[in-house]
Amino acid sequence: MEGRMDIHDEKHGERGDFEIPSKSDENVTKFQVHDSSLDYKGMVPLRASTGSWKASFFIIAIEFSERLSYFGIVANMITYMTKVMHQDLETAANSVNIWSGVATVMPLLGGFLADAYTGRYFMILFSAILYAMGLGVYTMSQYIPSLKPCGATSTTCENVSKVHELVYFLAAYLVALATGGYKPCLESFGADQFDDNHSKERKQKMSFFNWWNIALCSGLLCGVTLIVYVQDYVSWGLAFLILTITMVVSVLIFVLGRPFYRYKTAVGSPLTPLLQVLVATVAKRKLICPSNPSLLYEAPSSGKVEGERLGHTNRLRFLDKAAIIENHESNEAALKKQNPWRLATVTQVEEFKLIIAMAPIWLSSLVFGIGVAQGTTFFIKQGSAMDRKISKHFEIPAASMATLIALGMITTIAFYDKVLLPYLRRVTGNERGINILTRIGIGMVVLIIVMIVAALVERRRLEASMDGRIMSVYWLIPQFLILGIGDGFSLVGMQEYFYDQVPNSMRSLGMAFYLSVIGIGSFMTSFLIMVVNQVSRMNGGKKWIGKDLKHSRLDYFYWFLMVIFVMNLCVFVLLAKNYRYKSVQRSVVIVEDCFDGEKKMDLGGV
Repeated sequence: MEGRMDIHDEKHGERGDFEIPSKSDENVTKFQVHDSSLDYKGMVPLRASTGSWKASFFIIAIEFSERLSYFGIVANMITYMTKVMHQDLETAANSVNIWSGVATVMPLLGGFLADAYTGRYFMILFSAILYAMGLGVYTMSQYIPSLKPCGATSTTCENVSKVHELVYFLAAYLVALATGGYKPCLESFGADQFDDNHSKERKQKMSFFNWWNIALCSGLLCGVTLIVYVQDYVSWGLAFLILTITMVVSVLIFVLGRPFYRYKTAVGSPLTPLLQVLVATVAKRKLICPSNPSLLYEAPSSGKVEGERLGHTNRLRFLDKAAIIENHESNEAALKKQNPWRLATVTQVEEFKLIIAMAPIWLSSLVFGIGVAQGTTFFIKQGSAMDRKISKHFEIPAASMATLIALGMITTIAFYDKVLLPYLRRVTGNERGINILTRIGIGMVVLIIVMIVAALVERRRLEASMDGRIMSVYWLIPQFLILGIGDGFSLVGMQEYFYDQVPNSMRSLGMAFYLSVIGIGSFMTSFLIMVVNQVSRMNGGKKWIGKDLKHSRLDYFYWFLMVIFVMNLCVFVLLAKNYRYKSVQRSVVIVEDCFDGEKKMDLGGV
């Protein structure tokens, strides 16, 4: 079929054979997407009818539904644990943190399975169905008499039934399991709809991460206002029923978008090429690296713009030994039959270097997960002990204060995308405006400010409580709002970083790395609670985190976190200053914009 392809004629609105000069990639790039994507029929996708915003809107819609459900559960979980299940504050906080940790660490497994075997679309679909099942079990635990907290007869009880506890946690961990497949794949699947080799779509993808988070925050906003209000003042069962119906509808919407999506084929375990580099490096450890990197082995170009080829870097040069061509591999026939466990490409070596370089960044990002965990546990519990009345007949649910996180994040992202980003692009000449790690670092500075404000407010609340006064919940507005501003920088930056800087074959797993920051941060919070309680009780002292807020010193805990965050920021800044971003070498391709006909020469690396 050389020189011919089947295209969509935009003038006549019909499909037909179109003659294309075999020496030119211009028209091929104009009408088709050669980034290793396929359409739903398994064909090379047409740029005009697939991907970009037309596809990502379906994906953003189901993200809104998932975040609505997630925050509708997690925002009020500590309230459910203490008021319905009658757990003490320490036990309830640990229960929430452990559940949140599992929900955000499970994506490591889901992301790996999607990249290696199932592909992102089918993992999302399976997880969405599992999510709906978990919400259905939540609903049944409130309506089926034998599964209710107090059994079939009584409406209130001091000791919740063991059956209800079992069913409640079964539903919770079904949702956590579903999140493991949902979260790493959904965002990366949305980003897959934009072609990195097309200059217009590449810029659109940078905005995609911003607007994705606006949808996320909108789901959070509705979850912690409408759903939480129904839980607190109407019925837990009705709230879970609303979430179940919403999730089922969103799954149907997601399936309707199937013809518009671009799909990445699962190509086996993404860890195998990394292991091959390690084995080849060990096997060739006694060889000397050539001074000229062009002498290292790289797979021959196929002539198409698909995948990505990474440029050589001088960091971790001992790994370059995996790409050294030995004498018996020097002829073309031998290279075609080369053993991948003995000879790796420069791109594979550089991908391994990327993963190694990301490890310290990931470790230094974990403290942000600790900060995020405070917003869904202790911040909410602070609000429950304060005056939340707006009028005689209306009281703000404590969990609804988390709307301020969403508002702060939405405002920050929208302002950054529409005002700051165009200005920064002109000033710096960088498509991203500022480097990804700079954006994350700004969020970390903001997080330190959050802990200072939270400690000062909690100290004032305790003093008022000792005097018999109840402070207004409005005092919590600054810490919630500032936390949202920090999220608008750090969380979005981390999403971009862990999607963009991992190898293409690991992008679902990359999003799982980002989510694991929040998950492990939740586990670390539980660990820190245990540590500070053990230390504070030494020599007859009082626990910082007691059975309730009256018997706790959260202000001390916040100051402790602030010190940890400051120390971590110093380490992060040093790592960011010495970090080298992924260098992608693209072929020289004329990219003609299908929408405005403007021709652009794409030569650059990222």
